[in-house]
Amino acid sequence: MKTVILAGGLGTRLAEYTEAIPKPMVPIGGKPILWHIMHHYARYGYKDFVLALGYKGNMIKEYFLNYFSINADFSVDLSDGSVTHHGAERLDWRVTLVDTGESSMTGGRLGRLREHLRDDTFMLTYGDGLCDIDVNALVEYHRSHKRKVTVTAVHPDARFGELRLGDDGRVERFAEKPQLDQGWINGGFFVMEPEFLDYISGDDMVLEKYPLEQAARDGELVSFRHDGFWRCMDTKRDHDSLEALWRTGNPPWR
Repeated sequence: MKTVILAGGLGTRLAEYTEAIPKPMVPIGGKPILWHIMHHYARYGYKDFVLALGYKGNMIKEYFLNYFSINADFSVDLSDGSVTHHGAERLDWRVTLVDTGESSMTGGRLGRLREHLRDDTFMLTYGDGLCDIDVNALVEYHRSHKRKVTVTAVHPDARFGELRLGDDGRVERFAEKPQLDQGWINGGFFVMEPEFLDYISGDDMVLEKYPLEQAARDGELVSFRHDGFWRCMDTKRDHDSLEALWRTGNPPWR
């Protein structure tokens, strides 16, 4: 199963970093937050990634093209240009990097990935959120409910889109950034069927608006409730909090 990571936004509220680098490359403990997200999925056996790039996407491409050199010591034989890496982390991952347009919205980025996602169920998350979610349990929940989309519902503060949930887990309403009345919000970490892509019609479509709102109205959106750790790196304060958790030596998403 492929995992899509939306990694193309401007990250304007984290301008202290994102004027120079794309938001998914902002480091936590010396590693890009994107690296942490991918490692979490890989721990559950999901190692086929599709990255939807946009703003400063070439920096993300260069990171993966030069992954061994960036993350390990190496020797260069100047007689023939050969490089030997020392202590490199060997990862059995497949990473597909797709330019989805610098100005595309979240839904538009996903829509541009149709050719990579048309054949099977896939997962999707944002390139700025960390969580200790059990990915296998999330996938099993999605398959058991047989809907087009499962969204992870979490319990942070009231800065994000609210989910109104029914007793059976069905999402009765998807509303972006309203006044909270239930306390559950969109935490990302989706599982989707290829048919969901039919809700997306262009680059200017915001995933969290028409596509997910319509899926909820059609009864095709269910929630997976997660009561554990979840944090979005939206501001410098969020970044500093995640950095402090990393320095404890046992961050909750590890």
